Amino acid sequence: MKRNPLIPYALIAIIGILAVIVISFVGIGQRTELTEGEDHGQAEEGETMEDPEEIYESSCVSCHGADLSGDFGPNLQTIGAELSADEIANVLKTGQGQMPAQSHLSDSEVTIISEWLSEKK
Repeated sequence: MKRNPLIPYALIAIIGILAVIVISFVGIGQRTELTEGEDHGQAEEGETMEDPEEIYESSCVSCHGADLSGDFGPNLQTIGAELSADEIANVLKTGQGQMPAQSHLSDSEVTIISEWLSEKK
């Protein structure tokens, strides 16, 4: 009796598809738990953050890196040597190049982060 050579490949494909489906559902559950259980360092609506590092972490780190060295966005380690606090605040409010305006930041948060960044020389 001759065996069909496609049967092992079909079984592997079925197992693989089932594994992807199971992993997807587990991931969705974990994502929901994370978004419900943590605030991710974000201030509540109407609440102002006062720590410049906290503001940076919640708004800037994804593009400029945790150490200000730049990732998608430019290096900010010596931005204070190039721009004043007012110029940095203007960039935050209006955006520049590929960076969008950071309209989610309050005026006081813009002032706090721009003064902090202006000290980086």
